[in-house]
Amino acid sequence: MLQALALAEHAEHQGEVPIGALIVYEGKKIAEGWNQPILSHDPCAHAEIIALRQAARLLNNYRLLNTTMYVTLEPCIMCAGALVHARVKNLVFAARDPKAGAVQSIFQVLDDPRLNHRVNWEGGILGDVSGDLLRKFFLKRR
Repeated sequence: MLQALALAEHAEHQGEVPIGALIVYEGKKIAEGWNQPILSHDPCAHAEIIALRQAARLLNNYRLLNTTMYVTLEPCIMCAGALVHARVKNLVFAARDPKAGAVQSIFQVLDDPRLNHRVNWEGGILGDVSGDLLRKFFLKRR
C-alpha cells in the first residue's frame, strides 16, 4: 500500500486527484497506475483502469487471474466492474469513499451474487493516511 500511496502523491504533483494503484502477480509488482483523467482528457483514466490495462498487456491476457490490486481509495462503480470482468482475485484498498465507493460504501459490486466472479477484498489498510492525502488535496483546491 505504501507504493500505491507514492503513486497517489505522483498523481497529486500532476494536478490529479491523488489516487494510486498497483497490481501484484506471483509476489511481484507487474503494473501500476495513478489518476490521469485531467491530463489525458479521458474520464476512464482512473488509477485502477490504467493498472489493469498495463497488467493485461504484460500478461498478454485480459483475464488477470491470481492477481491482487492495491489502491488508495475504494473503487468507483466503473473500476469495481472492471475488477470483476478482469477476474482479479483480491483487492486491498485504503480509504473508503462515502460518495462513490462501489465495494462497501454506496454499492457492493464485488459481493453481488448475480455476478459470475467474486473479488475478495479488504478495506481500511492505511486508510487514515490516504484519507488525509485526499482531504488536504481538496482543501488546497477550494
